[in-house]
Amino acid sequence: MYIFDQSNTQDWTLGGASRWWLHHALQSLDKSLDGKLNIFSGDALAILSELSASMSAKAVYWNRCYEPQSIERDANIKTRLKEAGLDVQSFNGSLLWEPWQVLKKDGTPYKVFTPYYRRGCLQKVAPRQPLPVPKTLDLVKADNSLTVEDLSLLPAIDWDKKLHGDWDISEDGAKDRLDDFVFNGIQDYREGRNFPNKKNVSRLSPYFHFGQMSVNTAWYAANDAAALIDNESNLDTFLSELGWREFSYYLLYHFPKLPTDNLQQRFNVFPWAKNTDAELKAWQKGKTGYPLVDAGMRELYGTGYMHNRVRMVVGSFMVKNLLIHWHSGERWFWDCLVDADLAANSASWQWIAGCGADAAPFFRIFNPITQSEKFDKQGDYIRRHVPELAEMPAKYIHAPWLAPADVLAAAGVEIGTDYPAPIIDIKESRERALAAFKMTKNDVL
Repeated sequence: MYIFDQSNTQDWTLGGASRWWLHHALQSLDKSLDGKLNIFSGDALAILSELSASMSAKAVYWNRCYEPQSIERDANIKTRLKEAGLDVQSFNGSLLWEPWQVLKKDGTPYKVFTPYYRRGCLQKVAPRQPLPVPKTLDLVKADNSLTVEDLSLLPAIDWDKKLHGDWDISEDGAKDRLDDFVFNGIQDYREGRNFPNKKNVSRLSPYFHFGQMSVNTAWYAANDAAALIDNESNLDTFLSELGWREFSYYLLYHFPKLPTDNLQQRFNVFPWAKNTDAELKAWQKGKTGYPLVDAGMRELYGTGYMHNRVRMVVGSFMVKNLLIHWHSGERWFWDCLVDADLAANSASWQWIAGCGADAAPFFRIFNPITQSEKFDKQGDYIRRHVPELAEMPAKYIHAPWLAPADVLAAAGVEIGTDYPAPIIDIKESRERALAAFKMTKNDVL
């Protein structure tokens, strides 16, 4: 049974890209169950109570959610159904370790990733082995079940055309993606994952988020491939990235205000820029004049995904060079990412803003030009997502406004017409960001 319950999501109703993925994921699941997936929409407690009574159910089982509002809802459902005489059990189908299992010796939660993962998680009992597919399922279709189409998850306008070619939204698609990664991508994962034009990232996050693949499956598939991996640091780095996902959920569980409140309270006095609507819109549309930033933002809007290295660059640019509050980036990503995940999205934006747990220091400001020159040296990633720069030579594609007039003319690029001039000066904006950061130093952590 799937219940589309948006009744208590508060400010975090599903974004457009997530709704699109969910539609196709439910279609795929229903097909795999021979059309017997039960679909409902509304208040989960009311629906479960009514169905349990009408079907004379003895038990209700589900996999846990970890968002604060979901924890509160599910605890209430469990209490009420138990009072009605039902056997109610919930299980961990989403994480390698439960957030309450990994604590420091004094019983408090970790705030730094490395000790959390190395001294905490890896010292606990190993994650459970993946469970096999059930050999038989005795399924019942309720008379009042909705169809996937009844949920109206797809966009009213067809902005999603490009997304279809990028994803196979099914369990088989997840398995194929994992197989390709463990046999090919993981070989050079430690270094290759930094280059957006290389295929050394897993792209498994939306499948984890929507439950089309268990993270346990990926954990053990990667470990099983260890004999094929030339350098064990590649395996260790990938597993630690799965650990970062765990850490995000861990932080959200122990600090439920993570999506809204700075974990480091000194950032409560940070002087964010005002009247930034024009700059924010340019950033959202990929028209900042900085090719790597623009390529990342257009990849995001066109595919529902962005390479992790580029996520750090575009996040740093928005928060530090434009001094726009991290909430604005968090909201845009929430709507545009097919893997939009409250825990990972919140923790990652706090990390890049310097105000979170184990955050990147605020003074670590990614220069989009040097990052582009280092990680997209030939400009292939930029050309793919910023086609107006496709004819620019590699030497000038990272900062096209600095190219000689004849080079621009030969590439068919007029700065300010075909491609925007930079909306801000990198050096000046960096100095402004550092000056703003100084204002937080006297506040209490």
